[in-house]
Amino acid sequence: MKSKLTVLSFLIVLLTTSYNSFSQNKTNESPEIKDIISKKRSFNSTFGFGYRIQLYNGNEQKARAFIARFKVEFPGNFSKLVYYAPEWKVQVGNYKTKLEADKDLIKFQEKFSGIIVIPMGK
Repeated sequence: MKSKLTVLSFLIVLLTTSYNSFSQNKTNESPEIKDIISKKRSFNSTFGFGYRIQLYNGNEQKARAFIARFKVEFPGNFSKLVYYAPEWKVQVGNYKTKLEADKDLIKFQEKFSGIIVIPMGK
């Protein structure tokens, strides 16, 4: 009697877990989901969001000095001077992931202090 109960319990657990795994796979294979994923990918490739490293936030003269110093210290890296009233920002890099930005953040921190990774987007 005890062995029958054990076998029955095992079969119930086995059937329950296999049913859950099959239901998840059916959801990912539906044409509607695939269509939504393709639309999301095309949107991201057109209007992709990412990350930048912000070196400075403040007045115009210091911002221009920071960007000039950055171009001397790290030639070949993208840098941008941005004005959001009433402050000027020095932002560098175009990174897809935060991990990529963090790698360069460590490199830039040797020359610049107080810098942060900021997300681009809306």
